[in-house]
Amino acid sequence: MLEWLRLIVGTAFLIAGFIIFVVEVYGVFHLKYVLNRMQAAAMGDTLGISLSLVGLMIFSGLNMTTLKIALIIAFLWFSSPVASHLLAKLEYSTNEDIKEHAKIYEDIEKL
Repeated sequence: MLEWLRLIVGTAFLIAGFIIFVVEVYGVFHLKYVLNRMQAAAMGDTLGISLSLVGLMIFSGLNMTTLKIALIIAFLWFSSPVASHLLAKLEYSTNEDIKEHAKIYEDIEKL
């Protein structure tokens, strides 16, 4: 009975991760502005990969593989927002027409 429960819960996490990936791909290809696309990609990657890896952790059980997958999730949670922030800063500093697409605060350097 416990194996069936583990199979159902693990499959639910994998399916949820797949659904998040589908929504992410839709957002990346249908949003018009680059920062909106980047937001969809960053949030979708972090949540979709996390849900999928949690599903794999459930399938694996309690062993060293589960610990390694948990460390991968922690690394992704730290690295994905940093990479997205750097890409957003690059877009802000290189796009001359940014005021047409986004609301710009005058004291952006203080934020």
